[in-house]
Amino acid sequence: MVPERVLLARHGKTAWNAEGRLQGQLDSPLLEEGQEHARQLADLARRRGVDAVFCSPLGRARTTAEVCAGTLDLDVTVIDELAEVHHGQMAGMTESEIRERFPGQREDRHDDKYAWRFPDGESYADADDRAAAALERIFHGHRSRRPLIVSHEMIGRMLVRNLLNLSPDEALARSQPHDTVFEITMKARTLTALRTSARRPAAPR
Repeated sequence: MVPERVLLARHGKTAWNAEGRLQGQLDSPLLEEGQEHARQLADLARRRGVDAVFCSPLGRARTTAEVCAGTLDLDVTVIDELAEVHHGQMAGMTESEIRERFPGQREDRHDDKYAWRFPDGESYADADDRAAAALERIFHGHRSRRPLIVSHEMIGRMLVRNLLNLSPDEALARSQPHDTVFEITMKARTLTALRTSARRPAAPR
């Protein structure tokens, strides 16, 4: 069943986000700021009439989703395909550490960001296949009209690509701060960026 609209959220800010370390499929705990984001996301989800919560299996996304689901009195359904892009040997590193250990790799990535693969990890193209599989499971395995999907920025780009039928370049040009939720209306195929903080206006798209 195709939903009326889909809300795509990024997990709350973590310790490694603050340190500028790549996480990929490794994990680090939510900061207090990230916990507050989860509480604000729960309030937004309630106001938008969310009726189901799905999330990545990684701890930072599950923690964020569980706060939302608890507020809404809903269960969390974990979808393994929503895990972040696997960063392979670069996971846990800062940009300066990557440039020292893997000289030239970041430049190679810039030349073909969609197909470039992290050493012993994944590419955006790999994640694109997983994003399509995740949406198939959510849409055809559950009867939700307004699902909330809590995942990560990189896999999130591929979710948006699939939902709006964007080109890879169009999808990769998007960014999603922690406090921004993408609401996609399925019939019209439109995207609206919402802020989790009521103190800030919604960002135009």
